[in-house]
Amino acid sequence: MSGPTEAVDAVVVGAGIGGLVAAHRLAARGLGVVVLEAAGRAGGPIRGGSFSSLPGVPLDLGAESFAVRGDAVERLAEELGLTVEAPAGLSAWGYAAGRAFPLPAAGVLGIPSRPWAADVRRAIGWPGVLRGSLDRVLPSRFVDTTDLGTFARSRLGSRVADRLVTPVAAGVHSTPLDRLDVAAVAPGLLDAYARTGSLSRAVASLRAAAPPGSAVRGIDGGIHALVNTLVERLDVRLGARVVGVDRTAGNHWLVRTEDGLGLRAPRLVLATHAELAPALSDELAPPPAPERGADIRLVTLLLEAPELDAAPRGSGMLVAPGTTPGEVRAKALTHATAKWPWLARRVHDAVGPGWHVVRLSYGRIGEPTPEPTAEEAARDASALLGVDLTGLVRDSLHQRWDGALPPPTPAYRATIKQFEEAVLAEPSLDVTGGWIAGTGLAAIVGHAGRTAERLGELG
Repeated sequence: MSGPTEAVDAVVVGAGIGGLVAAHRLAARGLGVVVLEAAGRAGGPIRGGSFSSLPGVPLDLGAESFAVRGDAVERLAEELGLTVEAPAGLSAWGYAAGRAFPLPAAGVLGIPSRPWAADVRRAIGWPGVLRGSLDRVLPSRFVDTTDLGTFARSRLGSRVADRLVTPVAAGVHSTPLDRLDVAAVAPGLLDAYARTGSLSRAVASLRAAAPPGSAVRGIDGGIHALVNTLVERLDVRLGARVVGVDRTAGNHWLVRTEDGLGLRAPRLVLATHAELAPALSDELAPPPAPERGADIRLVTLLLEAPELDAAPRGSGMLVAPGTTPGEVRAKALTHATAKWPWLARRVHDAVGPGWHVVRLSYGRIGEPTPEPTAEEAARDASALLGVDLTGLVRDSLHQRWDGALPPPTPAYRATIKQFEEAVLAEPSLDVTGGWIAGTGLAAIVGHAGRTAERLGELG
């Protein structure tokens, strides 16, 4: 079926946060932009919701914070009139080798800047401290940077890698430590190592260059407020599946949707992956991913549990895989009302003191992810927080993200880099989104801004 052709200045395919930010930046240059999204909602893995029993309290059902690396996300939030909020000053905890412990404060992805510090010693013991401290005297040539796991072990030893780096890095990226690409998950770390000759010194230099305070921020009302506000300001067409992309005279692009709509534009941004493969020519089609991202399951619990008022395990916990067989399946827990003051205020206003929101995350790359029940999530939360919560669940929310996180592995990053280089040879075409930029709002929003800047400079 064919229909009318509409002329615009730019077409963005995909209304995830990357596509929305690219469209927002292009529109700010005075360009007419249309965003096409095959699904019935925008945002991709950034989504909001609420408990049926507390409909007025917004919750993040995907990303719930952003790294302060750079200022792209904070600037975007301020432009949109949203309030950025720091988390409460509570430590995060780790869970490894069957025990819970506060994560050391001065680190990057669990890699300590001072292996002999007291909070590091509590986590890894004296044997781990002695081995980790050798990093400061070992010649820099004694290193293996194949992946983050071998990098950490070659410089700091197995205890640091298994008890500190694994819970944090593998928990954040849902990928085994030995499959994490260093440049993708820790930007600047390899360069810092080359300068300092020591992994812990490299971490210290990155920490010194970072803004003071917490490494993450949130938004009053939830991260999903970014998506909601962008959609309100842009021409976003939902349920518009792209079935064809062709060149036209004058190096323009003709984008056709399943319902017969045609959009003709001198600029095209591809902000989605698999859905576009059938619509593009062979030289521009995204390559098949060498592996599938992790299938993530999130369970958010509303608990009537005054025992949690004291935040016994800080703002949350990251769990090392394989350390507690049969005890805890969750890979991470966030005590959301302890971490985010804005959420604590809204829950308190709605139901009073003693009520808490706890979120548990399940799923790692290469592993099946059975659907967790609210009862299983409550058992896991009890084990991780050290408080029996099994009879205190008053409501729950379940969210699934199948393959939504790009695998930050060397094979995947190499494939994507090759594709991106081919696309950049086309002056009127660009790609963005998490599948290109990597995991994390800071990476995606920054990448989308650069995409818009490049295409916006076209005559």
